[in-house]
Amino acid sequence: MEDRTVRPSRQPLHRNVWFAGFVSLFNDASSEMVYPLLPIFLTSVLKASRTSLGVVEGVAEATASLLKVFSGVLSDRFGNRKLPMAVGYGFSLLARPLVATAGSWGTVFWARFLDRAGKGIRTAPRDAVIADCTPVQSRGRAYGVHRALDTAGAAVGPGVAILLLSVFAWDIRAVLWASVVPGAVALVFIAFIREQAPPAPGAGRHSPWRAAAVGGPYRDFLIVTALFTLANSSDTFLLLKAQSLGLSLGEVTGAYLAFNLFYAAVAGPIGAFSDRWGKGRVTLLSFFYYGALYEGFALASRAWHAVVLLLLYGPFQAVEEGVKKAYLSELLPADRMASGMGLYHALKGLALLPASVLTGFLWDRFGSAAAFGLCAALSALAGLLFAALLTFRRGGGWGVR
Repeated sequence: MEDRTVRPSRQPLHRNVWFAGFVSLFNDASSEMVYPLLPIFLTSVLKASRTSLGVVEGVAEATASLLKVFSGVLSDRFGNRKLPMAVGYGFSLLARPLVATAGSWGTVFWARFLDRAGKGIRTAPRDAVIADCTPVQSRGRAYGVHRALDTAGAAVGPGVAILLLSVFAWDIRAVLWASVVPGAVALVFIAFIREQAPPAPGAGRHSPWRAAAVGGPYRDFLIVTALFTLANSSDTFLLLKAQSLGLSLGEVTGAYLAFNLFYAAVAGPIGAFSDRWGKGRVTLLSFFYYGALYEGFALASRAWHAVVLLLLYGPFQAVEEGVKKAYLSELLPADRMASGMGLYHALKGLALLPASVLTGFLWDRFGSAAAFGLCAALSALAGLLFAALLTFRRGGGWGVR
């Protein structure tokens, strides 16, 4: 494997990293006021099945994920990151009132679709904003800081939700309406981002698939990602597991708040550590770590088990949403950064459909142990495949780091 050893830079991060982080902070405060309540809202208030929950999460993510490819390609072609970010975050903001007024799980499905479509439009350009302005040796830290701010918002959201639930006598719909406010603030911060045009715009003149076809190491990483995502079903099932073990609505939201606080605290240090020790190594370990956690959820029999496992889930998410993006950015040329990021996110979203539907189906038919156990096994298999490809690519561009 090719050695890409570089010394991590301690230069201050570009202002775009911080403002992209603030955008994510307020948007996640908005979305995470809704997210921990959604599985309970669907299954308890709207009387939907767990399979329906899997359909809502899986179909919305998978269908909207196609937008991630085209959004990334268009962003590269026209050298514009801010406009698709604004449109994407705007779509998610419009979804909030739809959830608040929903009278059936079908309405929630369309609201989630609109929200995920917004994510599909904004994700690749937003990730490219960070790569555009950050040298490769500091990208672990840059993506880690972004995830820390993003997750700080994800921690604030459940905290505000708990407060509002107590104020509004546990009226879930009132909290859903209140989530509109921080979502609107997120849009304002996009104006402070300074556009950094890609070095050679124009990759988007080709088809999305050709624009993102940048060589064997990148394609191999997509294969591993597809397999792993079959194990990485919607996190709403983790919250549903916590509730099934006896946690109340407020306690589930509190556990989710604690998870996000820990996640925010470790995201930056883990990103900086990956710059020093190697993003590939950290990514490899994350597959087996995830498998161990899901086996823990499969065996969990008490409420405190779920709380501890949710906390330990934080470091994995720091790798999944930070280190992996930094690692991926090293496999992509600058003029195809958004295109390649878009295809990566699209593949993850498409694989989430069978993952979430299968998890919901297995839980309904055979119980949560079977559902989480299968996820654990698939994650370990993805880790073994990643290790095998790293070995096979020795000297071929994956890098020892």
